Amino acid sequence: LPMTLGHENAGQVVETGDEVDVVSEGDPVICHPVQTCGTCRPCRLGETMYCENQSFNGLTTDGGFADYLLTSERSVIPLPDGVDPAEIAPHADAGITAYHAVKKAVDELNPGDHAVVIGVGGLGHIGVQCLDAMSAAEITAIDLKDSALELADDLGVDNTVNPENDDVRAFIESVTDGTGAAQVLDFVGADVTTEYAPDITAAGGDHHIIGYGGHVHEPTQSLVNGEFSYVGNIVGRFAELQE
Repeated sequence: LPMTLGHENAGQVVETGDEVDVVSEGDPVICHPVQTCGTCRPCRLGETMYCENQSFNGLTTDGGFADYLLTSERSVIPLPDGVDPAEIAPHADAGITAYHAVKKAVDELNPGDHAVVIGVGGLGHIGVQCLDAMSAAEITAIDLKDSALELADDLGVDNTVNPENDDVRAFIESVTDGTGAAQVLDFVGADVTTEYAPDITAAGGDHHIIGYGGHVHEPTQSLVNGEFSYVGNIVGRFAELQE
């Protein structure tokens, strides 16, 4: 401290440096939250979040709650006409983080498979929509709030379950005919949700951890027997924000 917060940023360019040619004054843009060097090996591979020399708006350098945000040419994406920067700004983190995780999950989802979304909040509701649009999987949403489950219903999920009313493990066993979910997207990441993995993840499946704060305390034999994996997820790449 002092540090100005704000990592989900979009707005209008008010000034550019002499060597900037991607955008001009007045252009509406969305900003990837990380400013990258472009020359380290992860950057060469397109792994924006692994940049060895990154600056993260609102976390390691001043963010967008200020009147003006200083960012780099490598981190801005021009917006099409008619797109309101205020409406699109949350995609700079919430959107691409959910999309990044779902992209990995859908690569492993075949028609007829089941997917589970844990937590239909600020990221999870985007994850539900991405899963529905990008796969032919049957989707189950888990949340403690009935309002969140109603939203999930509106967004196209096939099943909903509230852990306060039903046993999650038994519910997933029932809707998957005992096979479990091929892909689980955990937007909560609490102890109680990571503990679901051995019981609700199908053999060879993945439990993606997007939310965090909890721990993984599972017997190693449960991973060996089920050959499932815990998969970590961080903010999506610059290219995924373009997508």
